[in-house]
Amino acid sequence: MVDQQRIWDDVAARQYDTPGEGMFAPEVLGPAIEVLAALADGGSAVEFAVGTGRIAIPLAEAGVRVSGIELSHAMIARLREKVSDDVIPVVQGDMTSASAGEGFSLAILVFNTISNLLTQDAQVECFRNAARHLIPGGRFVIELWVPQLRALAPGHRGTVEVFEPGYLLVDTVDTLTQHLVSHHVRFGAALEDGRDAVIGRSPHRYIWPSELDLMARLAGFERESRWADWDRSEFTGESTSHVSVYRLVG
Repeated sequence: MVDQQRIWDDVAARQYDTPGEGMFAPEVLGPAIEVLAALADGGSAVEFAVGTGRIAIPLAEAGVRVSGIELSHAMIARLREKVSDDVIPVVQGDMTSASAGEGFSLAILVFNTISNLLTQDAQVECFRNAARHLIPGGRFVIELWVPQLRALAPGHRGTVEVFEPGYLLVDTVDTLTQHLVSHHVRFGAALEDGRDAVIGRSPHRYIWPSELDLMARLAGFERESRWADWDRSEFTGESTSHVSVYRLVG
């Protein structure tokens, strides 16, 4: 069994926040917060895998009451450096089973995090746990990448996803189990402790969009929308990611 506490440790929590850059850039966060605030429709939201508050804090600042579920103690500690439990209450636990309460109008799971659950059964249970949190008609929003298996050369099981100064990302893929491991290599000036290089690995189980829709149906949801990004652009066969909105039937 993968030790998620070891993966999302103090070092990962410190490196996670990149204020104003990457996934914290205003042009990334702004459209996401706008969409999520509209989908909350005046109700409260629960974010699964709330992390250090990248989404939860600006969403709360936009006027939405936000609670969170987070497995990593280190991520929660980092979040608490920014806001108190009175602002964003967080339950420490697994997003497949932990409860932050009931009566939410919106559940959120962004930035590919459902893929951190490494079995199909666990991913289905995540949907079911979202359903337990929501009012009838409530929405579950998932942001997820689309597997780019076309990038795999014949006979090869890996791709170089990012190569830039100080950082290399290599993904290795097992198409039988739908498991993908991201290998993050940091080197050179990116390190401050004198080492030549460090490597971190994060395992995932990738999900096809149609498979995700079936998981939703098993948990009592129907798909309401799917966009290529938070700007609500059209999802096509060439899209590399999607934002999918599911509504709880009943």
